[in-house]
Amino acid sequence: MINPLLAEFATPFHTPPFQEIKPEHFLPAIKESILEAKKEIEKIKAQPLPTFQNTIEALDQSGKKLGAISAIFFNLNSAETNDEIQKLAREISPLLTEHSNDILLDKELFQRVAQLKQEIDLKSLSPEQVTLLDKTYKAFVRNGANLSPEQANKLRKIDQELAQLSLKFGENVLAETNKFVHFVEKETDIDGLPEGAKEAAALVAEEKGQPGKWAFTLDYPSYIPAMTYAKNRELRKSLFMAFNTKSSKGDELDNQEIIKSILNLRHQRANLLGYASHAAFVLEERMAKSPEAVMKFLESLLEKAKPKGKADVEEVKAYAQKMDGLNDLEKWDFAYYSELLKKEKYELDDELLRPYFQLEKVIDGVFLTSEKLYGLTFEKNSSIPVYHPDVTAYEVKDRNGKHLAVFYADFFPRAGKRNGAWMTSFKGQFKENETDSRPQISIVCNFTKPTKTKPSLLTFNEVTTLFHEFGHALHGMLARGTYESLSGTSVYWDFVELPSQIFENWCYEKECLDLFARHYQTNEAIPVELIEKIKKAANFQQGYLTVRQLSFGLLDMAYHSQNPSGIQNLKDFESKVMEKTDLLPKVPEAMVSTSFSHIFQGGYSSGYYSYKWAEVLDADAFELFQEMGIFDPVTARSFEENILSAGGSEHPIELFRKFRGRDPKPDALLKRSGLVSQ
Repeated sequence: MINPLLAEFATPFHTPPFQEIKPEHFLPAIKESILEAKKEIEKIKAQPLPTFQNTIEALDQSGKKLGAISAIFFNLNSAETNDEIQKLAREISPLLTEHSNDILLDKELFQRVAQLKQEIDLKSLSPEQVTLLDKTYKAFVRNGANLSPEQANKLRKIDQELAQLSLKFGENVLAETNKFVHFVEKETDIDGLPEGAKEAAALVAEEKGQPGKWAFTLDYPSYIPAMTYAKNRELRKSLFMAFNTKSSKGDELDNQEIIKSILNLRHQRANLLGYASHAAFVLEERMAKSPEAVMKFLESLLEKAKPKGKADVEEVKAYAQKMDGLNDLEKWDFAYYSELLKKEKYELDDELLRPYFQLEKVIDGVFLTSEKLYGLTFEKNSSIPVYHPDVTAYEVKDRNGKHLAVFYADFFPRAGKRNGAWMTSFKGQFKENETDSRPQISIVCNFTKPTKTKPSLLTFNEVTTLFHEFGHALHGMLARGTYESLSGTSVYWDFVELPSQIFENWCYEKECLDLFARHYQTNEAIPVELIEKIKKAANFQQGYLTVRQLSFGLLDMAYHSQNPSGIQNLKDFESKVMEKTDLLPKVPEAMVSTSFSHIFQGGYSSGYYSYKWAEVLDADAFELFQEMGIFDPVTARSFEENILSAGGSEHPIELFRKFRGRDPKPDALLKRSGLVSQ
């Protein structure tokens, strides 16, 4: 019987035939496509003289089948995993690491690339080709092409071990999240919770075999409402402790030793390649360029944000004291009293806004915003296979009605899906033989599920999350590159958040909200006064939130910009690093690191600062939209051509200059965040 992963996909737009794919198909398909990719590499090496086409382009085009199968597999491992898939990941990951090392440590192949780099006339190449040549050469050098055979073997072992440790880290966090459930028997113990949250908690309890009770899990749509609205302080504390001690309890799901191993192996790898630290290695290929530049950036923001952050906390403390005589505001109290204070100050809270943000209407709003800016249209297509009934597939067309992309939307939590929200792709965009091969893009979120009486109603934060991930999706869908490795989101890591973060800005604009924010029962448009309140409340607690975000970036840099071999006690190390950003009393048992998936599983190591870095870019870029009109066609076309469609074809600073006419300035971010006076 033919393995469906190896056959030509006889589906609309050659999308993955999920209904035919079974876990047992992956390993043989990966092995066979690795052999196929190896033959493609041997063919490149057999060419008599290296040219840009027969070496650099051919390398970029090699391994397409392997890439497609791997994308399907690892996307399922994030969004729809099970024990069988996790076990397979532990087998497949080392095979892919070994294959990648086989290519990048191939001396003969590297010699061809190095010869071209030295001899080719750069004037004969387009800017995109120059970028690809440079990126290809650096990929070899930065992954050990100049190492001795003994050093290369050491690098291979490190890479294999890192791949396994990263998987294990993620598996432990998911298992911890899935195993926790807190049942409440008396309704009085969940006072303060909105009716929708109560109903959702009752539904979870029913699903878990305890009808008549209320159940809370560590999935965001369950955890966040409880921490924000539950009057019951003990309930908040129980949930906070469970959430913030994930994989740190000294049992089989503990990640502390795994983190130490990851840190030491990353450092050894960097040293082997001639770098002082993992951060120095990573940041060489980032806009920031060095650990020193990142630290200077984070420290300068902290200097401006910390006084505001302290003031924010003092305001909440005073409010908690006034309201409930609470003298010892703890971390599990902050969201609750902060939300009450926001409601009093701005006459605004999530429950007031939620009825205007029905998920289906917000999706329509995202689509309409994309249509007004970039001419895109989205059509549901039920003939495109999906990997879970919750997933919806769309065909995306451009302003001329031509096929642009396939888009998958996956919005609700389930046991096989990791927490958080992310954009990914099943296939990137590239051009080959005059054919533009279009991408297959997906966004995965964990939003509030519909209940028996209510549709899925989003918090405003969930609305901005959807716009954020959709900004990434636009970056992928609008790609117009020639080479897949430079296409779409294949850009410098501290530039990749610009398209996502800038798209969030539209959520605060009346002209955009009027497109979709309608009451789910009456269809009444969101009142102007509510929009004004959203805008006024946008900077509420911004000092505190900025300091919190900076704390993660500083922790990431502390781990990766020095030799980690001296870190004996992870909790002590984290606690010391976080001292300068702690605005609330320390909770001795709590740990961020052991579930800090961004840096230990998700590719953000030495890169968490990117969120703040890209905020500078997005605030500055959005100022131009505000000046010209948020749906100004000329500004939108410029952003599409110079940022979204350009991918990584040129250095990001060049692309930003083409759009903005100058280098980015931090002024817009500082003003927007209220960290400096207007």
